[in-house]
Amino acid sequence: MREALFYEKKEDGRVLCRLCPRLCTIRPGHTGFCRVRQNQDGVLYALNYGRCTAAALDPIEKKPLYHFYPGSSIYSLGTLGCNLHCGFCQNWEIAHGDPRTFAITPQEAVEKALAYQTGGSDCVGIAYTYSEPFMWYEFVFDTARLAREKGLKNVLVTNGYINPEPLEEILPFLDALNIDVKGFRDEYYRRTCAGRLAPVKRTVELTHSRCHVELTTLLVPGLNDSPEEIGGLVDWVAGLNKEIPLHFSRYFPHYKMDLPPTPLETLRRAAGMAREKLRYVYVGNAPQLKMEDTFCPRCGLKLIERFAYTVKIAGLMDDNRCRRCGFTVRLIR
Repeated sequence: MREALFYEKKEDGRVLCRLCPRLCTIRPGHTGFCRVRQNQDGVLYALNYGRCTAAALDPIEKKPLYHFYPGSSIYSLGTLGCNLHCGFCQNWEIAHGDPRTFAITPQEAVEKALAYQTGGSDCVGIAYTYSEPFMWYEFVFDTARLAREKGLKNVLVTNGYINPEPLEEILPFLDALNIDVKGFRDEYYRRTCAGRLAPVKRTVELTHSRCHVELTTLLVPGLNDSPEEIGGLVDWVAGLNKEIPLHFSRYFPHYKMDLPPTPLETLRRAAGMAREKLRYVYVGNAPQLKMEDTFCPRCGLKLIERFAYTVKIAGLMDDNRCRRCGFTVRLIR
């Protein structure tokens, strides 16, 4: 355990957690909504500090990040707990269950990532993923600072449900984010994810110009896939920066949700709408659509080909310019 950051002591031994927009007031002996921040005698503790549920060397494209060191790998770590409760959760066993964990220190995490590098891997750093990394805040903060000192990149795969103060505190140590924008209506967030839309929008707006950001939206049939909602999402992203990569992902029944999978035509339609205003649009979980390649926004040349996490960079020069027309692509490598 570690004493938590971002909380206030209140009367009668209660504490107010200020890490995320839920602002849980927690009685002694109880935890907040996330299940991993507990009030013990008026002191808030992070129960999951150094507790890891999964660790693996993953392709960077699995996050998904398509414009951040394409074709590389990244040492990926996850913990338990989450501050949303999505009915379709793909990792509910660790987000809302009681999984087995093993102990890891920030030093051990960094040493492991460095060992992958010296062992011949193309590992670029550490990804905090699988469950919600902001609910692992204290561990991620300590590890990210140490990783930065050692020249490693830090990546968060997050729901973006975080308050501005802790976000500003950790942002200087982050290199890339994939932010899950669940949908584009507050009603959808409230009913399907037990959250709100506005804090997620705020996170994207605060981060997209300060580190590399890509967005992912899982399209759930009949719930967040209407042309109006997709149009609103696309217009908002385009208003921030039309070069932000947007990933639409195909839903499959999981956890508490048994709706049929997202129709392929819905995914095609969403991608088509998005490509009218955004330069880089992808579709995941639907390999049959072959919508994971990167094309030059100006001349249409295929720049990066992807299949099953295999990446071939053929249409780009070393300075990220298109070989045919010279257009500069937003890409970090």
